[in-house]
Amino acid sequence: MKRTTRREFLGGLAGSAAVALVPSISTGAADPRLETTTIRMIEVPDICARAPLVIAQELLKAEGFTDVQPVKRANGLEGSNAVSRGEADFTISAVHQLITRIDAGEPVVLLGGVHVGCFELFGHEGVRSLRDLKGKRVGVTALGSGRHIFLASMVTHVGLDSRRDIRWIDRPAAEAMAMFTKGDLDAFMGFPPEPQELRARRVGHVVVNTTTDKPWSQYFCCVAMAHRDFVRRYPVATRHALRAIMKATTVCGLEPERAAKAGNDKGDAGGHEYALQAIKELPYARWRDYNPEDTVRFYALRLHEAGLIKSSPQKIIAQGTDWRFFNELKKELKG
Repeated sequence: MKRTTRREFLGGLAGSAAVALVPSISTGAADPRLETTTIRMIEVPDICARAPLVIAQELLKAEGFTDVQPVKRANGLEGSNAVSRGEADFTISAVHQLITRIDAGEPVVLLGGVHVGCFELFGHEGVRSLRDLKGKRVGVTALGSGRHIFLASMVTHVGLDSRRDIRWIDRPAAEAMAMFTKGDLDAFMGFPPEPQELRARRVGHVVVNTTTDKPWSQYFCCVAMAHRDFVRRYPVATRHALRAIMKATTVCGLEPERAAKAGNDKGDAGGHEYALQAIKELPYARWRDYNPEDTVRFYALRLHEAGLIKSSPQKIIAQGTDWRFFNELKKELKG
């Protein structure tokens, strides 16, 4: 089978059915000029964020950006670090750890939701529910990572103390998954393509699938974020950049094969089969159905209860979010 290159994929986006369903950039005289035509966009191997970020790079050009600079980072945590430090302007990352960054006073702004889901908690015998994690060895990639913060909020929601009741084991993803496979961990917080592989190999069982299990499936997991200075200095450019990301998100939902090929061509971990499965499982095309402010309020409350942040949900929302562009785009980019 002939392999589709990234150049061929991006070149074909203009004629794709998905992009045809969403409006192009306005060229009318009333459309404000971009304050800058340069943007630095994070590029990570994480499948959930990588697919829309890779596609958005080409769509940004249609939005008026003439200098689109990919900034490569090893994972979503490092990508959000780069935005916080001013080394990049935009990325997509897990909302849970971003709330802790806002609480710490980092100059990041959450702009809109991308999709729910991503994470799946796997367990061995003896772990059939979140409450069963008490006293158990649970694998995450790093303390403070999206996996750790998300699961901490989940166990807090069911009455556990995430700091005392869980034996957190932080290892690189591949090592943690291998430990879980061998039985050296009681539970493992998986992130695509790991859940797809574990399910295929019948290793352990799914305790919580955040794409389908309530209440987690009712709230965004990954959100678009930007550096605060970029949003303040370039509001028109911010809106156009977010529009490219949301169009790209729609492409992932309506044409997952194209999205998977784009990411696979750039070296996604897990190969095309698992990447495609993960993209198909995530409800990218339904980003209009969820409320990002409700998401931040829900998780900020859980993290405050867990003692992982000091700020109230209201303060987090006031200091670190700006939904005006997202709310406009929900009306403009109608499904």
